[in-house]
Amino acid sequence: MADPRPLFDLSGHTACITGASSGLGRRAAVALAAAGAQVVAVARRVEALESLCAEIGASAAHVAADVADRSTLDTLRDRVSAPFGPPDILIHAAGVNTRQPADQVTAEGWDRTIALNLSAPFFLSQALVPAMKDRGWGRIVNFASLQTTRAFPGGIAYGASKGGIGQLTRAMAEAWSSFGITANAIGPGFFPTELTQAVFEDDARAARNAAQTCIGRNGRMEDLDGPLLFLCSEASAYVTGQILMVDGGFTAK
Repeated sequence: MADPRPLFDLSGHTACITGASSGLGRRAAVALAAAGAQVVAVARRVEALESLCAEIGASAAHVAADVADRSTLDTLRDRVSAPFGPPDILIHAAGVNTRQPADQVTAEGWDRTIALNLSAPFFLSQALVPAMKDRGWGRIVNFASLQTTRAFPGGIAYGASKGGIGQLTRAMAEAWSSFGITANAIGPGFFPTELTQAVFEDDARAARNAAQTCIGRNGRMEDLDGPLLFLCSEASAYVTGQILMVDGGFTAK
């Protein structure tokens, strides 16, 4: 049997990662860089991006931008392509959860959630796909959620956006996989990030979430490394349009 390790080697590839200033996006940037990829980290917080790039080293660059601002997409495409060439791996980790109960959802909160969680992944992908087509190879990884298929209190806007991510992932696969571009999503369970800070600050709630999993604990950042590397590498060449739940079996119970 041939050595399978080259299937996971990202040398020669460039990954653009949104939401890379913290949480799951930052972890994705570190993990892909460790696998050999050049990384362009995108977020709004410059200091956090500079800290990330200092941690990774010369194979990382950053672009400070609001990915939900569609008026700057052409400029953003050029900026993320400048350091290492056009990215052929695109990870959409930027997200927001307003946690507004259904009766209190505001138009501003709804629009902000949909714009960042659902619209931005499509339109940024649309902007970067032509270069992937030219190369005949690309990897798009969206971030789904437990709320892609489950309803949580205070999550109607977030859940709608993440339900949309499930269908967006399938539609991206239908549109672009014949060009060598796969589109998949990771559905994380409860991981300790800024987005879930309120959950982990409530010890009883965190314990209930852990008990809901088959494994019996909440997620650790390192639990994402293998699934991300799989979906971003040649190892997943025949996998597209899928949601990989990385939730310790939360959705299996």
